[in-house]
Amino acid sequence: QVQLVESGGGLVQAGESLRLSCAASGSIFSIIAMGWHRQAPGKQRELVATISSAGNTNYADSVKGRFTISRDNAKNTVYLQMHSLKPEDTAVYYCNAEIQEGRYYVPYDYWGQGTQVTVSS
Repeated sequence: QVQLVESGGGLVQAGESLRLSCAASGSIFSIIAMGWHRQAPGKQRELVATISSAGNTNYADSVKGRFTISRDNAKNTVYLQMHSLKPEDTAVYYCNAEIQEGRYYVPYDYWGQGTQVTVSS
């Protein structure tokens, strides 16, 4: 079994920063890609950022220049550094990872339980 555990959410004021972490554990042969999504109340879940095993990154236009995604392959952990936070960034943030549990296994998408980020104006 594979688990993703997020941490680092909280309540901040507009303009402040937060750093989210997500650690994958369990039966892991390789992690192909990792990413962050978010879901605000009444809205659909949306992509925030992704990072490949080679370190290639992709960001939603709404967070470009403010958020940075990174990963520590030795720790099977992905981070999301968020600066200049805005009230519209308020959401539950979910990490996900495309994980291969064995050399001949088909990669599978795993999700964390989510962590709340609230930005007050």
